[in-house]
Amino acid sequence: MSENQGTIAANEGAFGASVVAKRKGMWGVKDTGDTTGFTGNEETAVVAPASPRPYGGWFDEVVDIIIELAQTDGYAESEVIEKVSVDRGQLVIFIKRERLLDVARYLRDDQDLRFEMCLGVSAVHYPMDVDRELHAYFPLFSITHNRMIALEVTCPEDDPHMPSLCPVYPGDDWPEREAFDLMGIIFDGHPGLTRSALPDDWVGHPQRKDYPLGGVPVEYKGAVIPPPDTRREYN
Repeated sequence: MSENQGTIAANEGAFGASVVAKRKGMWGVKDTGDTTGFTGNEETAVVAPASPRPYGGWFDEVVDIIIELAQTDGYAESEVIEKVSVDRGQLVIFIKRERLLDVARYLRDDQDLRFEMCLGVSAVHYPMDVDRELHAYFPLFSITHNRMIALEVTCPEDDPHMPSLCPVYPGDDWPEREAFDLMGIIFDGHPGLTRSALPDDWVGHPQRKDYPLGGVPVEYKGAVIPPPDTRREYN
């Protein structure tokens, strides 16, 4: 385990303060190859920790209704919700990936929730967030109550699966295809999970942080990329 991984594991605990990366320089450069002038830059990437009760305002009501509906379906709270985070006025509920569709249906259908819109999905890759490297972030909006929340779901790189929200929110079709294309998350149950931008036979997912930079052949007319051994190597 690297020093950074050890720090992250120590800080995580039971989904507490989540330090997912520590970087120096512009791109995490480890030697003197950084010519950007930002060698003194230091950055810590953090996923907000679990928030204590009360969450404030209507946030408690939303979480309580989800828990009540889950228990009605025979699930304990711990089987559905990993943690609840309130940060900068935003309610984010971390959901177990196995229960994502259930929670989405609760949020859409319950009269006191009525989150009728899913505004797509954003995917993030945290290579040092061990066993939870891939994060999917689903913002939801209630037209009825004029409220916005978000669901966040994680999965490991070696099992990058989670349910598609298309059966509940059909408009998530193309955003999930993009997240699959660029980040490699496989949305089970998607009606047509194919790449949205890159060719079907493209190898890898270019927005992952371990994806190689440069030296990758492209298929566009007139584009020329020098071989990797003739380009500057930062690390």
